[in-house]
Amino acid sequence: MTFAAFASVVLIHLAAAISPGPSFVVALRVAASDGFRVACALALGFGLGALLWAGAAMAGLALVFELMPTLFLALKLVGAAFLFFIAVMMWRHARDPLPAPDSAARPRTAASAIRFGFLTFASNPKPAVFFGAVFVGLVPADTALAWKLAILAAVFANETLWYILVARLFSLPRPRAAYARAKTWIDRAIGGFLALLGLKIALT
Repeated sequence: MTFAAFASVVLIHLAAAISPGPSFVVALRVAASDGFRVACALALGFGLGALLWAGAAMAGLALVFELMPTLFLALKLVGAAFLFFIAVMMWRHARDPLPAPDSAARPRTAASAIRFGFLTFASNPKPAVFFGAVFVGLVPADTALAWKLAILAAVFANETLWYILVARLFSLPRPRAAYARAKTWIDRAIGGFLALLGLKIALT
């Protein structure tokens, strides 16, 4: 693996991480209702959940490729289709308003927020599909251990730092309002980027 390939994996994961989904909605609501500190703990839980999915996916890549080489193509196409699906859904729902803060069933301490974030991410089908399919098309089976560890560290950093940023923004009223005003164009720009990434995966 080259540094360019590594950067490509990191950027594609970052694009998928910042695309709105269940984790984003949970982070937004916790930040708005419980404040920055608890939302940061939630972000750490998300990062640990991402580390679990990414580690499990990469642990099985070499064996899957060796025993079932045709599965590589199938999973790569599934991964591309998944990115296209996210892109389409982001375009379709770009005009939808932000969810209102919901105080029900929210974590009230940092420890419970980490646990809540981890369980939310671990039970979310979106990262399961992404790491199980998209990674197959991005990380070669013979990737050196050092590169794999670097990818895992980047995945953890992407998820955690992104949701810390979400926590900072949506614990403040003005940034939340600013995003709400530009939500349509921001979501569609991210959706277009994900569609291009899906096309790249399908054709390479």
